[in-house]
Amino acid sequence: MPTLLVVDDEPNVLYSLEKALGSDTLRVRTARTAREGIEAIQEQKPDAVILDVRLPDLSGLEAFDQMRGIDPRLPVIVITAHAATETAIEAMKRGAFEYLLKPVDLPQLRGLVAKALELSRLRHVPAVFEESPLPDTAADHIVGRSAAMQEVYKAVGRVAGQNMAVLITGESGTGKELVARAIYHHSDRSQGPFLVVSCAAIPEALLESELFGHERGAFAGADRQRIGKLEQAGGGTLFLDEIGDLAPATQAKLQRLLEEQRFERVGGSEPLQADIRLIAATGQELEGLVRAGGFRRDLFYRLKTFTIHLPPLRERREDLPLLVDYFLKRAGRELGRPACSVSPDALRSLMEYDWPGNVRELQSVLGHARVRAAGDVLTPECLPVEVWAGSGGCRPEAAAPLDVAEMVAGLLRNGEADTYRKVCQAVDQVVIGEALRQAGGNQVVASERLGISRTTLRNKLRALGLAVEKQLSPHPEQEE
Repeated sequence: MPTLLVVDDEPNVLYSLEKALGSDTLRVRTARTAREGIEAIQEQKPDAVILDVRLPDLSGLEAFDQMRGIDPRLPVIVITAHAATETAIEAMKRGAFEYLLKPVDLPQLRGLVAKALELSRLRHVPAVFEESPLPDTAADHIVGRSAAMQEVYKAVGRVAGQNMAVLITGESGTGKELVARAIYHHSDRSQGPFLVVSCAAIPEALLESELFGHERGAFAGADRQRIGKLEQAGGGTLFLDEIGDLAPATQAKLQRLLEEQRFERVGGSEPLQADIRLIAATGQELEGLVRAGGFRRDLFYRLKTFTIHLPPLRERREDLPLLVDYFLKRAGRELGRPACSVSPDALRSLMEYDWPGNVRELQSVLGHARVRAAGDVLTPECLPVEVWAGSGGCRPEAAAPLDVAEMVAGLLRNGEADTYRKVCQAVDQVVIGEALRQAGGNQVVASERLGISRTTLRNKLRALGLAVEKQLSPHPEQEE
């Protein structure tokens, strides 16, 4: 279970944050002085810290520097009651995760804590390559012994120690972020920050500020200076996912950064030095975007100096048995269930399916299939309709029932985080899978019977990591 340390000299603040943030999936520890906080970090190794900059024994910067000296990769959220404080801004320049003003907005703080904990996990949990990994919790494994994956492993080994930009290409769900983390963990910058920015998930108007930061008054609503990810990632690695979605103006600033290792905050004129390694990823064909005028040619050539391509799962089917074994063991461990084998018919369906969502879809399918498996053997009826029908398999007679109470008990017993979301996803898998099964794969019919819009159905399928473009045979009662 992750641990959050809160350091503040106000007892009411400590009490409020401990009650508001603590849960069955997050342990909250408190300290009233900087020295108590530093000792707690030495002894307990928390996953993230909330630090008040005004403490009775040390200044905020002294406390921050000593905490980061113990663990350079520790995410620290700074809070202050002084809106114009330079200390919080300076802490951000030195690598703080974020800072907030008192009184803190609890929903905003919860969101920041969740992001900080995930960042801590990405920084501390290595992504490793193993042909037949054990599903332990100490690492995220990149699984495969196919010739295509051997080329990926060799490429990571060649480039990890070089301080150069890397472009990772491949379809959605092939594991581009895992490869970026493997490069980071095997590099000379592994003790520095590892920050992830999804260029597709952040609105264009905010992305430039997110990357480069901004000065106070740079635009409407910029009421304080913001330190961007480039400064926060100083001495470490910045991973830009879906870089093909960058706006032209941001592309130009990124090109200058790669050429000169310098940049300016939005609304600023002072050049700032950047000490980062850039890893970019895309599922798009950048060369085609360049020809269409949607991506800068000079930036493209700067990024493609070293490219690693991840093959889709359908092009490395020989890795499927290994991946199936790994994800079933992992799902069993998370659910508190014994190891599960796969029946020949189920494995045949898994092997013949095209996996448009790649490894991410496979992990999701197997996780939910393990929930539905009544015993220790995964059979075809445990699989969603897209898999057995998409592979040309015979329609199973009935799906194994989902024991929600057993699943909840197992997740809570193992101290799993995000129990509510996992249970809701498992229920969605059963309900939507059965509706699609009875509708013969027809999404229009299924959405009508479920009482939801087709858009909602498609969004839920995406959230479950399942393909939404593939249309199965129409239901006999309604032809499209």
